[in-house]
Amino acid sequence: MKKIKFPSAQSVLLLIAAFVALLTWCIPSGQYDRLAYNKEENSFVKTSLENSITLEASQKTLDDLGVKIPLEKFTSGAIYKAISIPGTYQKLEARPQGFKEFILAPLKGIIAVADIIILVLFIGGLVAIVNYSGAFEAGITRLSNLLKGKEYILIIAVTSLIALGGTTFGLAEETIAFYPILIPIFIAAKYDAIVALACIYIGSSIGTMVSTTNPFSTIIASNSAGINWTTGINGRVIMLLTGLIICIVYIIRYAQKVKKDPSKSIIYDQKDSIEKMFSFKTSIESINFTLQLKLVLSIFITCFIIMVYGVVNLEWWFLEMTGVFFVGAVLIGFIYKINETVFVNTFIKGANELLSVAFIIGLARGVTILMKDGLISDTLLYYSSSFTDGMNKGLFINSTMFVYSGLSFFIPSSSGMAVLTMPIMSPLADTVSLGREHVVNAYLLGVGLFSFINPTGLILASLAIVKVGYDKWLKFIIPLVIILALVSILFLTISVYI
Repeated sequence: MKKIKFPSAQSVLLLIAAFVALLTWCIPSGQYDRLAYNKEENSFVKTSLENSITLEASQKTLDDLGVKIPLEKFTSGAIYKAISIPGTYQKLEARPQGFKEFILAPLKGIIAVADIIILVLFIGGLVAIVNYSGAFEAGITRLSNLLKGKEYILIIAVTSLIALGGTTFGLAEETIAFYPILIPIFIAAKYDAIVALACIYIGSSIGTMVSTTNPFSTIIASNSAGINWTTGINGRVIMLLTGLIICIVYIIRYAQKVKKDPSKSIIYDQKDSIEKMFSFKTSIESINFTLQLKLVLSIFITCFIIMVYGVVNLEWWFLEMTGVFFVGAVLIGFIYKINETVFVNTFIKGANELLSVAFIIGLARGVTILMKDGLISDTLLYYSSSFTDGMNKGLFINSTMFVYSGLSFFIPSSSGMAVLTMPIMSPLADTVSLGREHVVNAYLLGVGLFSFINPTGLILASLAIVKVGYDKWLKFIIPLVIILALVSILFLTISVYI
């Protein structure tokens, strides 16, 4: 009997899209009114499905609408997206998404994330140019010699640094750039591709799960809850360190097991094909790390430093990041004296290798478009908030965490989740005599826990780069998710009673 193969990432997303389209026929359509601040006119714009009205930008307006958020959170730009207005949910005429909408959703998704797709393709081009020069091989030779017998340091360093980026400025989509670079390094260290994937993806996930200064989750969620973002930060730092240690130990245990016996690898049946895909064109022992190659590698690394600086300090986004990688590729082409025709062909070939990843990102956004057009996201939020209302402290806060895990399937954007849900969910803390920072923590942990496996998030795109199936990732990650869930429950329970 022929073994049934687990479907590809693209097929998984299409199946999810079909399921979501079916849900729009079963779940009632509904929507909260939205409130946005117009900086140019210093006014609020209240929007419902029927119309939009302009209101005075004053604290009285917020109080009259039941929005318990200080006015300066809007006027300072801390809240820059439209928020949901409590108590305004209303059922609407059903908008079931049929066959036509199902077919068009992936195409709309690709258009909606065109900036991310362009970034991914240009990263592929840059990596191909660096690969052509041989700088990766030379650099990895030097790194392998330095870490000989202490390869676990690589796991600790990569996971910790990416977690630091995740917790401070929301390093997530940008990590896609790291996979083609780091996978060969981990394979050279006698680990498998799962270890490289884990260090990058788990590092980012645990960092964003317990964000400290991340403006796209903690800060915008706290602002939308009407509290200062520093409230509750001590507990989050403790949880971050605890979670990071658990993740690093978990990865190292698996990595050491694979290093000792490669047959213990979850992807052992793909060992040869993956190593061939990320193999070097020459023996790495024979490559001399020349000054020219050092300069190429330095420019490559500098691109990422400039990218991080721009995102954190200059309000850069995907187009600016793409520009940095494009300039980096051109500079490397000049330094290594690559022929113009060879440069173009190599760059395009590298972009083509990440085309499947780009399509996966677009397909995932298509799922959220189906939910948005079907008007079911707010309905799910409305019933979720009703579900947690009136519980005791411990049950309330843990139920809120799991509610957020469920909602993150339908609203994978952390900032989108914050502005849509926090004005509705945070006032529920008042009914059980809790500070609203606890709801912010429940939001972070709930969304973060599900991000480890969320098929509408980044994991399928990340797996596509490594050519690892979603089923194998689940086999690897589920025990860790269970451990982190238990630790999160303990953390939230203790925090509401002390």
